[in-house]
Amino acid sequence: MAEVISPAHVGQWRPGDAWLGGGTALFGEPRPHVTRLLDLAAAGWPALTVRDDGVEVAATCTIAELAASGYDIAERCCHAFLASFKIWNVATVGGNLCAALPAGPMIALGAALDGTVLLQGPEGERTVPVAEFVTGEGTTVLREGELLRSMLLPASSLGAVTAYRQGSLHAHGRSGVLVIGRRDADGTTTLTVTAATRRPYVLRFPEPPSAELVSVALTERIPEDAYVDDVHGLPAWRRHLTRLYAEQIRAELA
Repeated sequence: MAEVISPAHVGQWRPGDAWLGGGTALFGEPRPHVTRLLDLAAAGWPALTVRDDGVEVAATCTIAELAASGYDIAERCCHAFLASFKIWNVATVGGNLCAALPAGPMIALGAALDGTVLLQGPEGERTVPVAEFVTGEGTTVLREGELLRSMLLPASSLGAVTAYRQGSLHAHGRSGVLVIGRRDADGTTTLTVTAATRRPYVLRFPEPPSAELVSVALTERIPEDAYVDDVHGLPAWRRHLTRLYAEQIRAELA
């Protein structure tokens, strides 16, 4: 059984370690290479910190805590977990981001709101856009020994008009498609596609786009081989639903 170090900090990292948040992803499958767990929950980071430039969400913030934050789009993304209250009270925002599953709703939330993540490692700190943090199914830009400290959701994005569409093959199944639209005060419209694709795709338009412009952008910006093919949905179905939801959102935001 792996040793648990609590509380943990960056300087303790050594090969064979794994950062432990809620553990719902870490304990979900065998990980024989992990010999020691570094407990982040004991660090005592405040779940949510309201700042002048936005809301800082700690990596250890639970899904339940984020859902109760009062932000509608955040609550909607939390419901995309389709999980029991037990999971909501244990699973963390940071864990969902680092698991980098296509259906990860915290990835969708952060990418859709132009969020950034603060990464801390042996070489210091760096900030990365959420849309660039996940690079593929289960892969991120995290380096050896780095941890995700927090995610910042900009105040301007939290105050924007948003629209949300989520689709699954089953009523309580994993998200097969998740599309979020955002219209900023200056008229800029953003469409973010996740769950259907291996990584987030953010399409930005300087003014409200036409249906044709959105259709062309989806074709040109998202390669056909970027759509996920698994038991939760075939690529053709995911592609079709992405286009359908994108048009519904475009019309709603217009």
